[in-house]
Amino acid sequence: MAVISLGLWITLGPTITFNPPGCYPELACFASLVSQDYVNGTDQEEIRTGVDQCIQKFLDVARQTECFFLQKRLQLSVQKPDQVIKEDVSELRNELQRKETLIQKHLGKLRHWQQVLDDINIQQKKPTEMPQGPLAYLEQASANIPAPLKQI
Repeated sequence: MAVISLGLWITLGPTITFNPPGCYPELACFASLVSQDYVNGTDQEEIRTGVDQCIQKFLDVARQTECFFLQKRLQLSVQKPDQVIKEDVSELRNELQRKETLIQKHLGKLRHWQQVLDDINIQQKKPTEMPQGPLAYLEQASANIPAPLKQI
């Protein structure tokens, strides 16, 4: 089975071929993660050991890749400091926009709950505004009963 990922050919199966010109051979670590070499194994300990080795190899290559990009980033900051500043400004603008959206979302929720509380306060004030007297409870109860429907 062949898979194209980011323009690179990776052949998976019993033999793994991955080494196009100009590419890093460390990228073959992905092939070991999707390999099914350990699926048919019968010994659980063998499977666990193989999977642990694959994961460890993947993590090592990930660290190396991160180091590579950090070195490139350092070179870029030395050669073109204005580019780094532009990227930082762009990231800050995106973060501000994201936070502004989040604030608007929370303000909408706050307005909703303030309205709910106002409605509850209004409902609690209504019974105190009713006249107090021997028939006050009856008047209050009858006000909540819908009018009877006329039958034709």
